[in-house]
Amino acid sequence: MKWLFRIFAAILVIGLVAFLILRTPDTDRDEMWAKYGEAPSQAVTLADGREIHLRDEGPRDAPVIMLLHGSNADLHTWQPWAEILREDYRVVRYDQRGHGLTGAAPDAEYTREAFVSDVGAVADALDLDTFTLAGNSMGGWIAMAYALEHPERLEGLVLVDASGAPIEREGSGNLAFKLATMPVVGNGLSQMLPRSLIAKSLSQSVSNQAVVTDAAIDRYWEMARYPGNRAATRKRFSTPREGFTAEQAAGMTVPTLVIWGKEDALVPFEAGEWYARNIPNATLVAYDGIGHIPMEEAAERSAADLSAWLTEISMTQEAEIEEPQ
Repeated sequence: MKWLFRIFAAILVIGLVAFLILRTPDTDRDEMWAKYGEAPSQAVTLADGREIHLRDEGPRDAPVIMLLHGSNADLHTWQPWAEILREDYRVVRYDQRGHGLTGAAPDAEYTREAFVSDVGAVADALDLDTFTLAGNSMGGWIAMAYALEHPERLEGLVLVDASGAPIEREGSGNLAFKLATMPVVGNGLSQMLPRSLIAKSLSQSVSNQAVVTDAAIDRYWEMARYPGNRAATRKRFSTPREGFTAEQAAGMTVPTLVIWGKEDALVPFEAGEWYARNIPNATLVAYDGIGHIPMEEAAERSAADLSAWLTEISMTQEAEIEEPQ
């Protein structure tokens, strides 16, 4: 028995030493703000006292479009769209709770309700009356939920490879996301978090590999290790995520644009077709050879399609207002 105890103790010691050696430390808060929080970034204080990392660009009197990033991403994923759209629109994007430079939420809440509440809190902080809301992946799930709850505040809804549809994914998907859902493995891996895993996961998420740059990999890796974000990610992945029903989608009253990459390995194109089929007044735009983040993989094309749609719904809404009763 003594030998068994010694062997077991030795295994524990070796495991602990290996863990300490392989663990990657958190990034430095000040260094990350210096690297990723340059102008036009700003720290905006919400009504509840929380600070979030936000960028607000474009003419102050222009129509507003708010952009919600996906899981384990940050506001930089919208950079190509922002550079195009800010000429004609006021473009607002922020790091959501548990992500980017915003960091972990003080209340440690990562439910859909918490994320949806943040959309309204940001709009209130910026004195936005109405706006178009766009979201990618998890951000699309949040945008859909917000539109169902607060349609009076939205001029349009844009779902970009949004999660939340009752469609089962086939295939392996994203390696990091899959491992993160495993309680023991996910917890240990989040502490080690090798850069190579981030690189592989980003590569698996897209079809246009040109967006998988060293700078992009570094940003994902460094933001994932921003103080508090790892614990926030573990809590978020352990929080049940409810999807939408056909009845809920049928109740949507906001004009909706559904943008999808047909080669999406995370949220299949069938999910985009489901949204387009079940949401009234929905328009579907899909791209061959594009994966999970078309706003990066096909930036100019997707931004042009968005601009055209925004112009169309604006003209329709103006015509409805001017139409005699």
